[in-house]
Amino acid sequence: MVRVVRFHKTGGPEVLQIENVSIGAPGSGELRLRVHALGLNRAEAMFRAGTYLEQPTLPSGLGYEAAGTVEEIGEGVSGFSIGDKVSTIPGFSMNRHGVYGEEAIVPAAIVVKHPENLSWEEAAAIWMKFMTAYGALIDVAGLAAGEAVIITAASSSVGLAAIQIANAAGATSIAVTRTAAKRDALLHQGARHVIVTREQDLVEEVKRITDGKGARVIFDPVTGEGVDTLAQAAAKFGTIILYGALSASATPFPLFAAISKGLTLRGYTLFEVVSDPKRMAKAKRYILDGLTSGKLKPVIGKTFPFEQIVEAHRFLESNEQIGKIVVTVP
Repeated sequence: MVRVVRFHKTGGPEVLQIENVSIGAPGSGELRLRVHALGLNRAEAMFRAGTYLEQPTLPSGLGYEAAGTVEEIGEGVSGFSIGDKVSTIPGFSMNRHGVYGEEAIVPAAIVVKHPENLSWEEAAAIWMKFMTAYGALIDVAGLAAGEAVIITAASSSVGLAAIQIANAAGATSIAVTRTAAKRDALLHQGARHVIVTREQDLVEEVKRITDGKGARVIFDPVTGEGVDTLAQAAAKFGTIILYGALSASATPFPLFAAISKGLTLRGYTLFEVVSDPKRMAKAKRYILDGLTSGKLKPVIGKTFPFEQIVEAHRFLESNEQIGKIVVTVP
């Protein structure tokens, strides 16, 4: 028996419970991991609340990102040994393979031996954010040196990863945040420019930064009514990549800006990269090379012990953090 986090009804963080269960042995193509750290993601909060891409089958586990050691190897799995230090890429259904627990069974195809220089906390804070940002900015948008990219919700873990990837590409990163409280932190994290939307006009600031051209790439998890403003800030033939739905308001289609500028509005999740072996291999190589060289570095916002998983989810939904929220597992 091991301790795992489950929920028996959808709702707020308080529905999460730590329970003793038997997780069994890994099946064909699977590994059993001893988990040392968990990386929390907005997708997991939405899954818990019943507002995610898939509905939970109750009672349900949850969790995409874990770092730990290989404890047992299922039939047909090669390339791993007992004791290997590994981390997981989000590329599975949480109804089948939730990783919030002392141990977890996961598909071997999404397990990676991460660089030795990373701590357990850092290793649990890699794949969702860097894979999401790489897939959108490099794989889909082909972001290049000299281009401008608008990054909304920039203080999130994915936002900070996007800043790092944009900088590595030689692009001009324009971080967007609502309040001035996070301006200095975003500049410290490498953003070339920061726009505070409660104090500044986003469209005018982007025009100033880009000499009137606008941003060729926009990376946005908020959506809602703000998409119309983003379209006004886009360059001609620009691409707006929508990868979330944080806003409670409906998302309009910016018809006149789209027609006059020839814009592309592109829905995206990292699963389109993870589900394609060739794209997945390129993404893994890019991220591992970046971690090894130091161009990419996980940013930890706050850590919580496993016993405080409810408090960790409350903090996740507070939007106070800058970087990844990580839970340590004893």
